[in-house]
Amino acid sequence: MTTSADLTVFANPNPVRGVPPLQFPQRRVAIVHDWLYTYAGAERVLEQILKLHPNADLFSLFDFLPDQERGFLQGHSVTTSLLQGFPGAKKHHRAWLPFFPLAIESFDFSSYDLIISSSYSVAKGILSRPGQQHICYCHSPMRYAWDLQEQYLRESGISKGFKGLIARAILHYLRMWDVSSAPRVDTFIANSRFVGQRIKRCYGRSASVIYPPVNTEAFKLNEGERSDYYVTASRMVPYKKMDLIVEAFAKMPSKRLVVIGDGPGMNAIRKIATPNIKLLGFQPQKVLINHLQRAKAFIFAAEEDFGIAPVEAQACGTPVLAFGKGGALETIRGLNNSHPTGHFFNEQSVESLTKGLHTLESNLHKIFAYECRENAMRFSGEAFRESFSLEIEMQTKLFSKLNGAESF
Repeated sequence: MTTSADLTVFANPNPVRGVPPLQFPQRRVAIVHDWLYTYAGAERVLEQILKLHPNADLFSLFDFLPDQERGFLQGHSVTTSLLQGFPGAKKHHRAWLPFFPLAIESFDFSSYDLIISSSYSVAKGILSRPGQQHICYCHSPMRYAWDLQEQYLRESGISKGFKGLIARAILHYLRMWDVSSAPRVDTFIANSRFVGQRIKRCYGRSASVIYPPVNTEAFKLNEGERSDYYVTASRMVPYKKMDLIVEAFAKMPSKRLVVIGDGPGMNAIRKIATPNIKLLGFQPQKVLINHLQRAKAFIFAAEEDFGIAPVEAQACGTPVLAFGKGGALETIRGLNNSHPTGHFFNEQSVESLTKGLHTLESNLHKIFAYECRENAMRFSGEAFRESFSLEIEMQTKLFSKLNGAESF
């Protein structure tokens, strides 16, 4: 078993060269992704991995991607699990959660030399044979079975009674399987130091750190005049704490807030919004970018493993006020930095957010748009590919040496 020392790879803030596909002509490569429903953060990682391994075979528990979102797969066909045809799998895939371990173990990888799993659920638990190398890019250990168990049960309406007892038994089983399957991975790569710490806590394993890719090219820099409003954008679900942001601005009637996003919590947010708060609902990316480019600052109150939105805001040259836990601490440079790009508040409370906003306002003259953009470019797609390809090459040589094989 091989592991990497903890590290964080920072790319050139102004990359000018492309990263070619990895060249292992005599190796068969398989890439495993948990499931395919939409093009979101984990799928952006998968997209970049596929660019580095254009000849790899792709596997996933489910594939229900709509035709208009399949472009990032770059023509790859997908081998799905036996769960693909199960009743209700398209709309309610987590109903089959107890069968996920069995399904991921049912894939046959015996003909592959290198297996790369992109895992936030069970993909890391694939079965391999001696001599095969398994590298896992871990977005996080399955959070609904670990630190988000209670939230998952509450949102599913099964936190109490007999259903709650059964659900907790299933999640206990998943945790036991999750821990027991961790030794099947030769090398873990985490998407942040924050997730690396969770991997250490859950699995007792160390991990390299390679930050996920953000489409920084789409979010253009604006060094011009700013409008007199703040902006926040997210799906309206409890852990995003959009209600906290709206509640704080409702108590600051002199400050304007634009809210972009929709979801289950939208009706509750409408009830507490005041005239200084503009709720736009879901908007296309073009509208989001336009508001980010003109805002005084972006407000972010969630505790995320990484957090793409604050990086997108910085790519537009926009400072960020963020809750000071999780991945935000790694993507935003606070006011104590010589080149700050934002500020942190310490508690997920109205009082802490309000205090943080006042502090940021009085220090906005210290934050420059071009430095926000420069910081965001550390997380570009090219930066990811460069770091990931170097790590794969290093781990391949190490694995080859430890297993007595010739270097590829």
